[in-house]
Amino acid sequence: MSSYKGHTIFALVLALMFFNNPLIIALSVIGANIPDFDHKFKKDNVYKMIILGLIVFISLYILKLPYYLGLIIVFLGTVFYFSQHRSFTHSIFGVITLTATVSLILIWAYEILMDITIIPTSYLFMAILIALLSFLFLNKKLLLIFLPLFFISLFLFGTLTVNYVEIAVGLFLGLLSHIVLDSFSPSGIKLFAPLSSKKSHKQFGTLSIVLLLILAIYLRRFEIIMLMQYFFPNIYFS
Repeated sequence: MSSYKGHTIFALVLALMFFNNPLIIALSVIGANIPDFDHKFKKDNVYKMIILGLIVFISLYILKLPYYLGLIIVFLGTVFYFSQHRSFTHSIFGVITLTATVSLILIWAYEILMDITIIPTSYLFMAILIALLSFLFLNKKLLLIFLPLFFISLFLFGTLTVNYVEIAVGLFLGLLSHIVLDSFSPSGIKLFAPLSSKKSHKQFGTLSIVLLLILAIYLRRFEIIMLMQYFFPNIYFS
């Protein structure tokens, strides 16, 4: 199984454990594919990201709209440009930085769209932004699967509310899932880069998975009890 497939499936499984909203699940899947933009073969995409940020910055400046959206896109591209593979972007500090940066891109883009339009369908705007984000971080093969499933899930689930905290948490879970899975590889990850070059291996990954499972069970405890009562009606679950 190629790297992007493994990361995508693992993030999807984790996201389904925590979320019901297809928007947030989609963000987790996208987030799981973000850290590998520090790889050399992704440099062309990084250049495009920086150029895109400059275009957005200039366009918004001319239109007298908040231009910091363009600056944060440039910052994101710069982070990948200066990061070595499996270094900063594969560390806990990188996960936090990338979560904050990508969340701000989504939130600021959403706020600008809401300010310049009179269409009240905020859920649709966020869905479009997430779809555009997928073009930036997912490869072509994955996009062919991701986009149809994404829009089908939106149709099936209907309009759901989404808040900024959920956006950040969804991205964080996806990004975290990437470094958790990479910790099981022989080369491990530099968990505290750039402060420390010491590598973490499967012990970190195993502990993370156990903690995530415990947290998911706790958050879903009422749903689990209801499910158990449905299948075992003669047994009392407190």
